[in-house]
Amino acid sequence: MAAKQPPPLMKKHSQTDLVSRLKTRKILGVGGEDDDGEVHRSKISQVLGNEIKFAVREPLGLRVWQLVSAVMFSGVAVMALAFPDQLFDAIFEEESVSSKTPIRLYGGALLSIALILWNALYTAEKAIIRWSLLAEACYFAVQFLVTTVSLAESSRIATGAVLLMVSRALFILISIYYYYQVGRRPKKV
Repeated sequence: MAAKQPPPLMKKHSQTDLVSRLKTRKILGVGGEDDDGEVHRSKISQVLGNEIKFAVREPLGLRVWQLVSAVMFSGVAVMALAFPDQLFDAIFEEESVSSKTPIRLYGGALLSIALILWNALYTAEKAIIRWSLLAEACYFAVQFLVTTVSLAESSRIATGAVLLMVSRALFILISIYYYYQVGRRPKKV
């Protein structure tokens, strides 16, 4: 008895059949535009999302400002820790303060903020960059107010203190500018 051979398998050519491919992509929901106007090449990219959405569009000069801030905070912190008398004299142009402890504590606090700023310099996360800029702006605002009250109480206006106040006001504006620029939604192209 001869075994009956099955008919040869018909090979489907759906890979080359353009209409079949388009129908498959339509069923999967890829290839067309979604609500955001993005065209997904595959179902995986559609489910996982596009990584470009999550990238921070950095404003021009942000990283330079972060570097300048970190260096500035570190420098003043080291000066307050190592040379508290000279730091106080440079700002208020008065004789030496009776206790060096408050200035050294100030230096320790500045060093802590400097560490945060150094770490924010190397991150790409939008939230961390914004929080570091906000912390910086708050610090400058508090320092501006404290210096203003100190000058008003002493009724003496030192050149170093006025220069400090002007620079702090400028630093507040720069930090707030970058804070809002990093938080801004990117424009649709």
